Amino acid sequence: MIEIDLSDKVAVVTGGIQGLGRATAEMLMRAGARVAVNYFDDAAGLSHSRAAEVAEIWGDAALVLPADVRDRDQLASFFATVSERFGGIDFLVNNAAILRDRTVANLTDEQWEAVIETNLSSVFRVSQTALPYLRDGGRVINMASISGVIGFFGQANYASAKAGVIGFTKVLSRELAGRRINVNAVAPGVVLTEMGASIPEAARVQMLHQIPLRRFGNPDEIASVILYLCSDLSSYVTGQTLHVNGGWWG
Repeated sequence: MIEIDLSDKVAVVTGGIQGLGRATAEMLMRAGARVAVNYFDDAAGLSHSRAAEVAEIWGDAALVLPADVRDRDQLASFFATVSERFGGIDFLVNNAAILRDRTVANLTDEQWEAVIETNLSSVFRVSQTALPYLRDGGRVINMASISGVIGFFGQANYASAKAGVIGFTKVLSRELAGRRINVNAVAPGVVLTEMGASIPEAARVQMLHQIPLRRFGNPDEIASVILYLCSDLSSYVTGQTLHVNGGWWG
């Protein structure tokens, strides 16, 4: 029997209190890892309430902290706290992302920049801030998207950011190879998270007809691929984008 045992390992998952981030954090914890996640403390306080709930469920195996992935000072404080609590980091999962969908004709500068800043620029900032804490032989997994490969109507900002993540992944994999740190991207199709549920019903019906497996993914199916990339089973996999989309290619 082959088992994935991540005991004594430490993972950081950005945006880890909901959706794919939460599923990934919980999957890694089930494999024995200790996990630190950040969340954006919005003005409405909803994220803070959710973070408190998640922290209570996870207990001592996890660290849940507010930190804006767009802010270098907050990131520096976040990683310093993780290091104080858990020591070095073995796995970094760049998951935090937002949507601001509109057609190019109607897309505002603010909507463009908000998505590029959170979904692409922050992957650079988080990775750069994490590097001194990331142990040799570790893993970086960046969350891309099918949208960054085939492009979705009304997602010029999101698709551009996720395509950029794929390019960034290839470069970082070369730069960290000397430290035996594998860097890969995971590009999910449509997954049944809160973000996936925000897609209008008519669009979801149309999408289903293009997926050979005739269903959307669930968060654990994506998290399982990330678990594989964190394991020794993926020791010779780097610079790749793993497409997890039910066979959808156009």
